[in-house]
Amino acid sequence: MYRLFALITLVAASVLTPARAHADVLAHVILSEQRLHLYVDGEKKDVWKISGGKRPGWTRTGTFRPYFLSRHHRSSLFRGAPMPYAVFYDSHWAIHGTNAIKRLGRPASHGCVRLHPKHAAILFKLVQKRGKKNTVIWITEKADLTDTP
Repeated sequence: MYRLFALITLVAASVLTPARAHADVLAHVILSEQRLHLYVDGEKKDVWKISGGKRPGWTRTGTFRPYFLSRHHRSSLFRGAPMPYAVFYDSHWAIHGTNAIKRLGRPASHGCVRLHPKHAAILFKLVQKRGKKNTVIWITEKADLTDTP
């Protein structure tokens, strides 16, 4: 019985976590810190301030792959608000640049992950270069010290 449980646990872990383990580019967003930890080829490259959702749950947690890139995007939901270097990962949610730089480091968005435009450009170019299929966006509420990228 123990062997069966161990096998099921191993299979479940390998199915649920391979995206993070094999990503060329990993953007780990930690909402409680209001930070994005950027990894390239498994090595931590940078940590940037973000602004996630104003209210708990507005920025959805989970593991995502980018599906659409838009260099000069404007929001269709919020009066054409600029979303430069948008990396869309879930429906209409994206990591993108913002002109509200003073708000970075604390919740301020309607669900997207906002970055300084220079940092958004770096992430955007990395995703372009390495490919959407080789990029993972991992959004967590808290830092999970038991799980590594």
